[in-house]
Amino acid sequence: VIMDGDTLEPLKVVSTRGMIYDTQEYHPEPRVAAIVASHYKPEFIVNVKETGKILMVDYSDIKNLKVTTIEAERFLHDGGFDSSKRYFLTAANARNRVAVIDTKESKLVTIIDTEGQTPHPGRGANLMHPTYGPVWATSHLGDETVALIGTDPEGHPAQAWKVVQQLEALGGGSLFVKSHPTSAHLYVDAPLNPDAEISASVAVFEIDDLIHENPKYHVLPIGEWAGIAEGQPRVVQGEFNQEGTEIWFSVWNAKDKESAIVVVDDRTLGLKKVIKDPALITP
Repeated sequence: VIMDGDTLEPLKVVSTRGMIYDTQEYHPEPRVAAIVASHYKPEFIVNVKETGKILMVDYSDIKNLKVTTIEAERFLHDGGFDSSKRYFLTAANARNRVAVIDTKESKLVTIIDTEGQTPHPGRGANLMHPTYGPVWATSHLGDETVALIGTDPEGHPAQAWKVVQQLEALGGGSLFVKSHPTSAHLYVDAPLNPDAEISASVAVFEIDDLIHENPKYHVLPIGEWAGIAEGQPRVVQGEFNQEGTEIWFSVWNAKDKESAIVVVDDRTLGLKKVIKDPALITP
């Protein structure tokens, strides 16, 4: 649905029904999994999950709508931009792959095997790797790995669109990775891990330590810091403040149990604040 940006009034409905890209079978009800906006032109980038297609929707003239259809990979899910904001990397998670879209040229660059089980990047995380230059990170639902993918085809062409390093974090069940241009850290959650201690914790890698083949990580006991006595707290989706000096984690719990938001000092990795309120229900 294309809406007015000021009023959210629906202006046009665009169908996503169509043929699955590889089997050429018709799908009557494919889901839209992610939508982002291009930084280069008036286009929305739309992931159509079951057909494996990415739609580049030119919204400059919705009366004469132009849509570029890119065949990518099936079961598209979340994704995010590289540090240049030109390339959109998005997970086809049931196929263990990541599609790379050039949003300046509106075309597919390549498909990457992440070498892990069920990638789930959220928006992913951009880092300046000490060896490989700019990389984009995704964790995995199905195992403990974090894939670092080179994203600099001009400055580091040998590493571009390849998995340059695999990290091992707390365990499977990760949903989000996070970093910040001013941070020296990469944070990896694991809220869907069946182990209560792991699902309530976050792994933190030092970016400078990525020079080592198997870098170690710090474990932040976010659930313990939250001081929640009942339920199985699950720590998820860290978000930085604008300055990148602190990162906020949601502590999910059952709807009838206490939840919280935990604020961590990015420089010291220490606890900064615990926020609790009856209105905070799986924030």
